[in-house]
Amino acid sequence: MHPESVDISAASAAALVQRVLVVDDSLVQLKILSAMLTRWGFEVWQAQSGEEALALCETAAPDAVLSDWMMPGMDGLEFCRRFRALEHDSYSYGYFILLTSKSEKGEIARGLDAGADDFLTKPVNADELRARINAGARILSMQRQLSDTLDQLRAAADAIDRDLRQARTIQEALVPERSRDYGAAAVSLLLKPCGHVGGDLVGMFSPDAAGLGVYSIDVSGHGITSALMTARVSGYLGGDFPDQNIALERRGADPVFRPPEEVAARLNNRLSADPGVLDYLTMAYVTVDLASGVARIVQAGHPPPLLIRADGSMRFVGEGGLPIGLISDVHYDRITLELEPGDRLLLYSDGFTEALLKDGQMLDQDGLQQLAGLCRAARGTEFLDDLYWRLSQITRTGTSLEDDVSAALVEYRGVG
Repeated sequence: MHPESVDISAASAAALVQRVLVVDDSLVQLKILSAMLTRWGFEVWQAQSGEEALALCETAAPDAVLSDWMMPGMDGLEFCRRFRALEHDSYSYGYFILLTSKSEKGEIARGLDAGADDFLTKPVNADELRARINAGARILSMQRQLSDTLDQLRAAADAIDRDLRQARTIQEALVPERSRDYGAAAVSLLLKPCGHVGGDLVGMFSPDAAGLGVYSIDVSGHGITSALMTARVSGYLGGDFPDQNIALERRGADPVFRPPEEVAARLNNRLSADPGVLDYLTMAYVTVDLASGVARIVQAGHPPPLLIRADGSMRFVGEGGLPIGLISDVHYDRITLELEPGDRLLLYSDGFTEALLKDGQMLDQDGLQQLAGLCRAARGTEFLDDLYWRLSQITRTGTSLEDDVSAALVEYRGVG
C-alpha cells in the first residue's frame, strides 16, 4: 500500500496528527511554525533545543516532529536518533520532518539513516508544510492499521497456541503409559512430536494373557492434520474397547487377534474409501504369542523393524509394502519370526532413519543399528530414551526435531 493510495482529508490529518512538536533554536522560526500549526487545529509543543525536546518526548509521544537540523548542542540529526530510540511500539511512532537548508544527496541520506521521514527546506512554505503533514498522516494511518492487524494476528496466534497445547494434551492421552509388563514380555514406547502435535503414534494392547499387539504408525506430514489422523486411527486400535478394535475379532465370548496382514487390509480399506481422508500412513504392526514367542508382523510402507537378538546380533526384518490409505484392496504380506528369551524387537518411525546428521547425511538403517548397539545395556524406556538422546547428539538440530520421532520396543523374556 502506497501513501498516495490513502485519502487523508485535512480533518483526518488533524485527527491522526494531533500533537506536533516544533524544535528550533530560533525563537522567530519557532513562533512562525507554531502559529501555522495552531491555526490548522494542531496541538503544538515547543522546544528550543534537542535536549529540551527529548525531555518532552520522554513524558509523552508527539504524533509529528518538525526539527531544525542545525542547532547548538544536540543537533536535529542526533535528536532524531534519540527520538527513535524512545519509540517502543507502532502507536508511539512519530512522523519526523527535518528542517534544513541542506540539499546534497549525501546529507539527505544521513538524515534518512538517522530516522527522518521527510525534509523541508527553510524558509518553510505554508502549503508545502501542510502537504508534508498530510503525507505524515497517511503514513501514520497505515502504520496504525498494520499495528491493529498485527494485534489481531497475535491474538489469533495466541488462541491457536492455546488450542494446540490442549491438542497436545489430548494426543498425549492416546499414549497414557510408556511401558507395561505382560509377564513373558514387556513393551516400552517413545513419542516425540516435532511440534505441539505430530503425526506419529505408537501403542500396545492385549485382549488376554496369551498375547499382545504393538504398533508404530506415521501419518504423512506432521502437524494438526496428521494429529487428527492419529486420533482417528488410535480409535481403531485402542485397547480399552476391544469390540471397537479392528485388530480383534470375537470367537465365542473372548476377543482374539486377527492376522496382522488382515488388520492392515481392513484399515487400508476404511481410510482409502473415506473421501474426507487425504493423507496416508505407514505402519508396522506385530502380534506376539507370549507362550511361544512367535511374532507375526505386517510392514505397510513403514521402516523395517530391527530385531536385536539376545547375543547382540541384529538384523532388519521386512521388505516394505504399500502405505495404508493410498489405494483400496491392497494385499499385505505377513512376516513370521520366533523370539527367544532376551530378544528385542524395535519398531520405529522414519524420524530416526531420516534424521539429518551434522554432515548433512541421513542416519539411515546402518546408523540406527550402531546407535542401538551403543544402547544395548539399557532396558525398557531407558533404552528408548538413550537411543533418542544419542540421536540428538549427532543431528544438525539437536533436540529441535525436524520430524516426529517415535518407537516401540518389545522385550521378550519367555515363560517359566
